[in-house]
Amino acid sequence: MTDTPGAARPGLSIEITSVDGIQVVALRGEIDHAVTNELTEALLSYGSVRQPQTVVDLSGVTFMDSSGINVLITAHQDMSDAQGWLRIAGAQSPVLRVLQLVGLDQVIGCHPTVEQALTP
Repeated sequence: MTDTPGAARPGLSIEITSVDGIQVVALRGEIDHAVTNELTEALLSYGSVRQPQTVVDLSGVTFMDSSGINVLITAHQDMSDAQGWLRIAGAQSPVLRVLQLVGLDQVIGCHPTVEQALTP
């Protein structure tokens, strides 16, 4: 994609897959208030699964503001309440720094890769 001055922001791409019953939500782009609803829906789309287990792949995320932090906290709380868990994988330096600044890396497990996040 070419960045054109004055062009619309690229937004967020969301791909949901499953690995051994664990939902993997791969995100690409920027996470801000404009994509909050789509992100919330993607993270909480586990439906009737009794123990929702989700890995959020942030390796393709270039920016995240407090809106993303709030969605991750809500998803973590909802999944914990349902006897499940949420893990973060692949956060690159700028996004990882945000997670560390607010202490979210101390609440939600952060892993270098999706494969490591999938391992119990």
